[in-house]
Amino acid sequence: MHRLVNIFWLFGKELKSVLGDPVMVVLILWSFVVAVMLEASGAGDTVRNAAIAIVDEDQSPLSRQISAALAPPWFQTPVAMSPVSASAAMDTGRIMFVLSFPPDFTADVIAGKRPAAQLQVDATAVSQAQLGTDYISNILQSETRAFLSGNPDAPDPPLRLELRRAFNPNGNPVWFKAVSSLLNQLSLLTIALTGAAMLREREHGTIEHLMVMPLTPVEVALSKVLATMAVVLAAFIGSLLFVVQGVLQVPVAGSVPLLVAGAAVYLWAAAAIGMFLGTMARSMAQFALLVIMVIIPVIMLSGGMGAVESQPEMVQRLTLALPSRHFLAFAKAVAFRGAGVESVWLELMLMAGLGAAFFAASLVLFRRSMSLSG
Repeated sequence: MHRLVNIFWLFGKELKSVLGDPVMVVLILWSFVVAVMLEASGAGDTVRNAAIAIVDEDQSPLSRQISAALAPPWFQTPVAMSPVSASAAMDTGRIMFVLSFPPDFTADVIAGKRPAAQLQVDATAVSQAQLGTDYISNILQSETRAFLSGNPDAPDPPLRLELRRAFNPNGNPVWFKAVSSLLNQLSLLTIALTGAAMLREREHGTIEHLMVMPLTPVEVALSKVLATMAVVLAAFIGSLLFVVQGVLQVPVAGSVPLLVAGAAVYLWAAAAIGMFLGTMARSMAQFALLVIMVIIPVIMLSGGMGAVESQPEMVQRLTLALPSRHFLAFAKAVAFRGAGVESVWLELMLMAGLGAAFFAASLVLFRRSMSLSG
């Protein structure tokens, strides 16, 4: 009971220290409001509002049907141009795609001669150029097939792909990127705040004050971890409810309380990592370098920037030691697939276990540093 009282008062001290710093409050608000919105709705793996020109030398119903299918939000309204003006517009960067239909294009399609429409692409924006090419190719094929379906002599396609999207019917990338962005902000802020709290005690000389008090290293460490968890978890809940669900309109298929509980477990693990780095570093400069070395792998290898399965096998095994990988798998299962505790209990246990391991290691270092200071 006496230990709980000590932790409570130390927790209050840490909470007051964080919330009393205006720069820290602004950083937290920026991370969970502005940064999440920018990362979720920024340019990503879809084509949006691309400028396209049509050079139509066929002037047929099929060419006009294909042009009409190149519509917003993927493309701007197609602009009819001559070959010379379209080439000039691409040279100046006003047009990204130029689709040219040759004379007798429709007649050759009906006759089964497989004519070619020319697509010129400004590939200075490499990813958008590649994705836009795929979009236009699919639109051209689907519209041509729809046009031929009214012709009794048109052969049926030998194979038709029936696509059904599970958990994200419209393939909206904002859904996944919003959850991934929340993970990134949780990781960065929790690790940075916990480690900075440890170093602040050392640099301000207050660690000696704590040593002469009837306190144990466990009480000091737990108070810092719990204070950081409380602040970041409150910011996470606000961002989830008002930014992700409210502004970005990302639906949560599963239980929101379960998602919050999983975030709390992950915060325990991330705070333990921050505590570990804070006890290793001897200055804020050292800690900043350590955070950079840790945060980049945490973000890149967790599955938020690319599927874990696409990584080398050895790297996949190493990522099992990252709580962020297990949290992202947990969050995707709950938010998108509506999973319950029975489906995600393993991820919760792994996050809690990794957090306990990091906390135990940081506690060993913290006790050693306090004994050396004494």
